[in-house]
Amino acid sequence: MTTVPATPTRTVEPDRRLATLGGFAPAVLGIELRRVLRNRRTLAFTLIMPGVFFLIFGPPQGGQNLDNGRPVTAYVMISLAVYAAMVATTSAGGAVATERALGWSRQLRLTPLRPSAYVATKLVTAMTLGLLAVVVEFAVGAVAGVRIPAYVWLLSGLAAWLGSLVFAAFGLFIGYLVPAENVMQFLGPILAVLAMFGGLFVPVEVLPHVLQQVATFTPVYGVGELARAPLTGDGVSMAGVANMVFWALAFGIGAARLFRRDTARV
Repeated sequence: MTTVPATPTRTVEPDRRLATLGGFAPAVLGIELRRVLRNRRTLAFTLIMPGVFFLIFGPPQGGQNLDNGRPVTAYVMISLAVYAAMVATTSAGGAVATERALGWSRQLRLTPLRPSAYVATKLVTAMTLGLLAVVVEFAVGAVAGVRIPAYVWLLSGLAAWLGSLVFAAFGLFIGYLVPAENVMQFLGPILAVLAMFGGLFVPVEVLPHVLQQVATFTPVYGVGELARAPLTGDGVSMAGVANMVFWALAFGIGAARLFRRDTARV
């Protein structure tokens, strides 16, 4: 009987080298975007409702103008575009609470994915939804008869969108802070209160003096001021810029730290 020599086995070590950019990949980003855009409830809440609000409160003020002659309807439209982007980005960021409940974030810690890359993917996804919210709100305003110079459309739209980065980070922060079953119960009322006292539903100037002082410290204040500046011509104060930078950094750093804490025991 002929004996066949055994074939030597070779152990193949898995490649655990860190991926480029810490694991931030277009394929993962594409999956995230498709998942968000397939959620009909989120799209209805973030894209349709702000447009409905404008149709309710905007056209009735069609005959009124600001001090510089620009239509009040444009002021309402830009404010609600900020609100739409705020709701969209916060909702997209807050979705991480569901992933926490399913244990997905802990699974990701078994991979070479860095926390910064994971947070960046979530932020880009949220900002994409925020851009869509601003475009839809401006489209509703244009169809309803808002007429303003082209540069106002462009600059106000960019400011509303880029400023919503604050709330994308806020959504991530809340998503890692509270349980999945409670996240929207927290976010809904909080966003409504912030919009009210931050000058999106009513101008800050009509609020009592004490509330005007409080408004300058809310995360909404700086974004709203920056977005409406091209329309009103009032300019942007350093306090408004500092407000945006502070809250964006605070929520972003907080979200990254909570992600590390949440996935530390794997």
